[in-house]
Amino acid sequence: MTSRFPGFPREGLQFLSDLARNNRRDWFQPRKPIYEQEVKRPMRELVDAVNAAMTSFAPEYITAAEKAVYRIYRDTRFSPDKTPYKDHIAASFRHRRLAGEGCAGYYFAISHKEVAIGGGLYEPPPEALLAVRNRIAERHQEFRRIVQSRAVRRLLGDLQGERLTRAPKGFSPEHPAADLLRHKRFILYIELTPDVAATPRLHTEIVKRFQIMTPFLAFLNAPLLGRRKQMESQKLLL
Repeated sequence: MTSRFPGFPREGLQFLSDLARNNRRDWFQPRKPIYEQEVKRPMRELVDAVNAAMTSFAPEYITAAEKAVYRIYRDTRFSPDKTPYKDHIAASFRHRRLAGEGCAGYYFAISHKEVAIGGGLYEPPPEALLAVRNRIAERHQEFRRIVQSRAVRRLLGDLQGERLTRAPKGFSPEHPAADLLRHKRFILYIELTPDVAATPRLHTEIVKRFQIMTPFLAFLNAPLLGRRKQMESQKLLL
């Protein structure tokens, strides 16, 4: 697994650190060219390098950098925290046939505090969550094998995500997958030390975890893809 991406420039990581301490428009605006050159530009280059690697194991998740990279600006409309900027830069990669439908995807973020790598189903709409729960109920042994594999546990840890206190409506508390069905989110996620960000290892650490996560995302997205195909077939019949 090779990449020409050399790692984030030290100036970019220092900018994010400084931004965390000076999260104000009057500080950011005069320094926006530094953000564009030392943070946004290398992030797009990293996304391009990750996309190139994904051609071999997840081509349907390849996402152009202009769509993958999140904006630096925070949405403060419904938040008590009114600081205008994020102190990290992040990107996500969604299945091209399910983009915008609450599907599972890959994610990574870079900051002066950590390198975050993960993926899964974060905030699915109710119908998508029900479809995934039904699949888990029917194939829970397969799902456990995926999330409890040695490689997943070593590189990403345990399955995470907000959970209900009891089995969701329509599922028995005695179901052998009751612990899994209580999940409202299905996430694999790990944080690495920030020193990784400035080295060529950054690309390697992201890609190897994305590759390990591929069966996990395939399982979560399978019922959503099935629904999508069914809807497309119905439209053809009309």
